[in-house]
Amino acid sequence: MKFNKTKYPIHTIINWLWQHHKGCRRQAVMNMGIGLVQVTAGLFGVEVLRQLTDIATQKTEGPLIITAAVYVGIILLEFLCNISHTWLAAVLGAKSQNDMQRSFFHQLLKGQWAGIERYHSGDVLNRLFSDVTDIVNLMTEVLPFLVTLTVQFVASLVYLLIMDAKLAYILVIACPIFLLLSKLYFRRMRRIVRKVKDSNSALQSIIQESIQHKLVIKVMEMADEMVSRLEKHQLLLQWQIKARARFSILTRTIIFIGFRGSALIALIYCLIQLNNQVITVGVLMAFTQLVSRIQHPLLELGRLFPTFVNSLTSSERLMELEELPLENECAGQTAELPKSAGIRFSNVTYQYTAEGRKVLANFTHEFLPGTFTAVLGETGVGKTTMLRLMLHLIEPQEGAITPIAESPVNSSWRSLFSYVPQGNSLFSGTIRENLRFGKPDATSEEMYAALHLAEADFVKTLPHGLDTPCGEGGGGLSEGQAQRIAIARAIIRPCRILLLDEATSALDITTEQTVLQNIKSHFADTTIIFVTHRLSAVSFATEQLHFSRNE
Repeated sequence: MKFNKTKYPIHTIINWLWQHHKGCRRQAVMNMGIGLVQVTAGLFGVEVLRQLTDIATQKTEGPLIITAAVYVGIILLEFLCNISHTWLAAVLGAKSQNDMQRSFFHQLLKGQWAGIERYHSGDVLNRLFSDVTDIVNLMTEVLPFLVTLTVQFVASLVYLLIMDAKLAYILVIACPIFLLLSKLYFRRMRRIVRKVKDSNSALQSIIQESIQHKLVIKVMEMADEMVSRLEKHQLLLQWQIKARARFSILTRTIIFIGFRGSALIALIYCLIQLNNQVITVGVLMAFTQLVSRIQHPLLELGRLFPTFVNSLTSSERLMELEELPLENECAGQTAELPKSAGIRFSNVTYQYTAEGRKVLANFTHEFLPGTFTAVLGETGVGKTTMLRLMLHLIEPQEGAITPIAESPVNSSWRSLFSYVPQGNSLFSGTIRENLRFGKPDATSEEMYAALHLAEADFVKTLPHGLDTPCGEGGGGLSEGQAQRIAIARAIIRPCRILLLDEATSALDITTEQTVLQNIKSHFADTTIIFVTHRLSAVSFATEQLHFSRNE
């Protein structure tokens, strides 16, 4: 299987990471400080161990007990550094991850509706959780650790050069092999990791969608088909993970052989020197310590390469989300809505794709303030598209949409509207929490009044009333109950234009007529636009708008 090239050059990703590093810098600097303390303590420990060994073998004179106590103190200091690092990861690591996750979540909610619709919700969730975790780990753990390893390598190598230059040269003979392989490894692994992450997103999307629509899957007897679809993606992911593992094992094996081979040669040289009494046992002990401290950083780099590549790939995936266009909204909410408002469409044309048909073509209509318009027409003729255009969720390719108001609309355009979308649109939480989406500071009395207008007085009879919990998509309530609560949520919101998109489809005709009559009476000065298939609802309308398909 061929792995595609990556989208962004490495310097672009690094620049992006630096811009998003601010929230992680405190933890990164503290981790780096702890790491440098460990490096200093470790090198000092090598020298103390050398002296301790030479004193014990009577090759030199010195206070044995005091030197041993100093060595124990160094070991305890390194242990305390490890504890401090773990504590920092628990306290600051979670905060850094939450801050970055919240930032991207906020941007997604503020982005244009049509932009985020290009991505499956399972893929977006995978990026917000898995990819954000990878990036925070890179910036708070991997990069500080990389700085520490570099300092450890340089300092240990300088120490060994001072002690015995020949040993140092033998020990780092494998470095050119490492540098050559690292470049080849990085390019290849980056492409493989991108495929693995995309496959993980696809798996999450299948599982999430299947759980959301499990009723349809059961009724249509498609459980085996969905399991088979999942299995195909799992096999693809399994192949990709094997390819990643094979390539990683091959490169790490070559690096390991090179480093261990040079270490073995250096050890043999050192033993010959000891046998000829050129060096002491203390020097041999110091050498064995320094071998680890010089080669450990290079071997760790081999281990960190997958993590580093994984984080860069995560950065790419989040950069794609960040490129989604933001909405152009006026800041702030107006203190007072105009007394009334309507909407004017002037020669509006809209099509979802360049190759698709024009859903609306030169559409012109005025929804005058205070009117009740029934919008009729078969499915797919542009009724819901018209509402999305009103709400500025999408923008027309041609024409203009403007408010009709007694006073200028100088706030966010959407402050004019309240909206009941198609389908079950309740959130998991309590009924009270759902109603507060319409008015965050609503009192219980206001909520019960809105529920009464929506023919949802059944809430009063529930054991917990407004604090009755709802599951995902209104779980625990019937379709009709959930729809009436959604209508109450729209009623409680202060607005001048009320949009109802098949808002009574789950209600019987008698309940529907009562709800529409209540809405018409309560919103006497409000512009009401009601998309419906039911002719029984037309009797409440003062205006009718019939849509037909554009070919």
